[in-house]
Amino acid sequence: MNDTGKEQKTVPAEEETAANNNVEETAEERAAAEAEELSPEARLAALEAELAEQKDRLLRALAETENVRRRGQREREDAAKYAVAGFAKELLSVADNLRRALDSLPAEEAKDERTRSLLAGVEATERELLTVFERNGVRRIDPNGERFDHNFHQAVFEAERPGKCAGTIIEVLQPGYVLHDRLLRPAMVGVAKETPRPEEACQNPPIRSRERGLTLAS
Repeated sequence: MNDTGKEQKTVPAEEETAANNNVEETAEERAAAEAEELSPEARLAALEAELAEQKDRLLRALAETENVRRRGQREREDAAKYAVAGFAKELLSVADNLRRALDSLPAEEAKDERTRSLLAGVEATERELLTVFERNGVRRIDPNGERFDHNFHQAVFEAERPGKCAGTIIEVLQPGYVLHDRLLRPAMVGVAKETPRPEEACQNPPIRSRERGLTLAS
């Protein structure tokens, strides 16, 4: 009796295992049949689509790499180009003092040879300093007679000046400086204000700072 019961229990278990195997085999056969049913053109189209997707991913990766390379190169160039900005700003006061020394005693007022020699030495020093500035990309802005541009000029006063249009720079109190295309210091200027006599004709001067393609320092 017990042996017969065990045999009856074993038979259904074996039948269930065989049924599961048949199901798995049927699914695999169905997938294989579906693959075989694809025409060569369909398989080619699928491969081309996959190839196009991989190519697009590769091109995007290459473009991103190139952008990173260019950005790094630009940052290195800017770092080298504007590395002297801080040092140049410190030297601007030296140039200002040399110019003040020369303006304090015009050459025609020098009475003795000693004073004239001193002035000549100060002038030579100023020329050499400006030459070094130019060599390193630092240029002076002397906008007398130009139109006022708030990006590169700082107005200290306004005054009426017959024959000068409003906004024209009539006096430069302190020159400005740029490093390559960046502003180091704005020029301190006096500006003509609008005259109450409209019958006097005037011509607007150009904004030469913009013509030079200068930009504000960041």
